[in-house]
Amino acid sequence: MLLLTLLGAPLAFGAVETWAWASLAVLVCVSLFLWTLGSVRQRVARIWWSPLYLVGMLFLLLGGAQYSGHLTLDPIRTRESLLKLAAYLLLFFVATQLVVSGGEESLVRFGFVVAAYACALGLFAMLQFCSSNGRIYWTVRPENAWPFGPYVNRNHYAGLMELLIPMVIGLLLSRPEHDPRRKFVAVAVLVAVASLLLSGSRGGLISFLVEALLLGGIFWIHSKREGRRASATLLALGGAAAATLFFWLDPGEISTRLATAFEYSHAAEATNDTRLMLARDSLRMVRDHPWAGAGLGSFEDVHPRYQSFASDLVFTHAHNDYAEALAEAGLAGGALVLLALVIFLRRAFTDLRERLRYEAGWIQVGAAVGCSGLLVHSLADFNFHIPANAAWFSVCLAVALSSCCKRLSS
Repeated sequence: MLLLTLLGAPLAFGAVETWAWASLAVLVCVSLFLWTLGSVRQRVARIWWSPLYLVGMLFLLLGGAQYSGHLTLDPIRTRESLLKLAAYLLLFFVATQLVVSGGEESLVRFGFVVAAYACALGLFAMLQFCSSNGRIYWTVRPENAWPFGPYVNRNHYAGLMELLIPMVIGLLLSRPEHDPRRKFVAVAVLVAVASLLLSGSRGGLISFLVEALLLGGIFWIHSKREGRRASATLLALGGAAAATLFFWLDPGEISTRLATAFEYSHAAEATNDTRLMLARDSLRMVRDHPWAGAGLGSFEDVHPRYQSFASDLVFTHAHNDYAEALAEAGLAGGALVLLALVIFLRRAFTDLRERLRYEAGWIQVGAAVGCSGLLVHSLADFNFHIPANAAWFSVCLAVALSSCCKRLSS
């Protein structure tokens, strides 16, 4: 049930519409019920503990205090944000229990599912790009948007691929040379990387480069010496093949757009200048609501009062998830976000030499690198406000931290 929910969420335009994210929340609750039922039938209740449970609950309590204490400036959106946040926390909890209890074989199977999904989604996205004339599923044409794959915004498609690709690369690096499935995983990496480049997301390109450097450094330091040259050659050939596929499909405008990734002010959507001004406006909101913020989900309603530049556009998000979290949750929420980042970084990248002795360890590290990539992308976008991407991040986080969980009871 949980796996089908994850696979289906991106296909529903990223689950951004009310029916889609509500269905996602209901299916997560069903998954929790089924896990509980299975534990009761086996007469074994094993709960694996992560310190992020406590941080998430504190953030949820902060939002609840905003709503119940009438501290939010937009109660309806705060209530919606609380429902989504609760769903992501439950998803993280259930995914953690399933990943840890399932063992190494279960995690490797999950890696192959992710590889097949990333390959299929990448093929669909590239085929649609070449034949749909800007329509999603060849029928839906979003207004004032730059769609790619099943997403209305190409940056959010790139955000999903940032989560999936490092796990698939981790699976590839973990496979022995004689494994016939290694070729399939290599093709999956090629297709997924080519589709990410073809999306034209500059934030996605920068984040993927960060992921490549991080994963490459980990591989070079902690892998066995005798396997370095073969794996490095395979990855280099795969990268060259992905680039070749991209340039073959690119009509010219995508590579031109990606070439501006490091330019300060150049964009068809929100420019880097606009993103900086939105971040400054968010900090002005913090000045007036320093401790508890303006209320979760209230940015769209509150920002016009603080907008410091002329524009005909309505900004639903700050294009910087960290600045938006500060504006909506104040210094208290910002402190919880910082604490969560510290816990993640300390636990996801510890004992790498020991973990990378096992196949599942490579997938765990790939998941950690994928989460890191999305965290980088969130400096200039709002992927965490796309329910499908937030759901996948929750599961990748559970995979990345699964080796650090402790048994609470049994």
